[in-house]
Amino acid sequence: LFTGTRDFVACNHLRSYKYYSDSIIYPDGFLGYPCASYNVFETDTCFPCPKEGCPNMGHYADKFKGKFKNSFVKLYLNTGEAKDFALWRYKVSVTLSGKKNVKGYVNIALYGNDGNTRQHQIFEGTLQPDNTYTKFIDAEVNIGTVTKVKFLWNNNWINPSLPKLGAATITVQSGESG
Repeated sequence: LFTGTRDFVACNHLRSYKYYSDSIIYPDGFLGYPCASYNVFETDTCFPCPKEGCPNMGHYADKFKGKFKNSFVKLYLNTGEAKDFALWRYKVSVTLSGKKNVKGYVNIALYGNDGNTRQHQIFEGTLQPDNTYTKFIDAEVNIGTVTKVKFLWNNNWINPSLPKLGAATITVQSGESG
């Protein structure tokens, strides 16, 4: 109870040693994206990593020493809510196909040669054919090279018109390599 309360009250500052230990286990995790602010980080302005790469937070931070010309750079990343804290950032864009609008949601799961993600929600609301929906996924695993993408949509309704909706295209972009 004390540990949980301490971590909750202190937010992420008392978890820093946990982030550090996870950074040793996941040397390719914890990439810091150079960005002006967290709000800008949530857009695609700072994505993917620049050509010189993104520095690692934690144990392997020294690998990046001297690669930025400016001595002060703001870096942003997201971490998991619990152990394991490392997350790998992907940008997923889905263009829908179909004949009519449907209210519902779209989920995506990524499969790769190094692992698979859970399902991540890309969009919820009115799904319109020919529209493209884009979202960042902070995945719990580095999937490596994408081998398959699982596309799921649901409208949570019993609909006698049996609407059909599909994915015309799905694009996955890795934050690390672009």
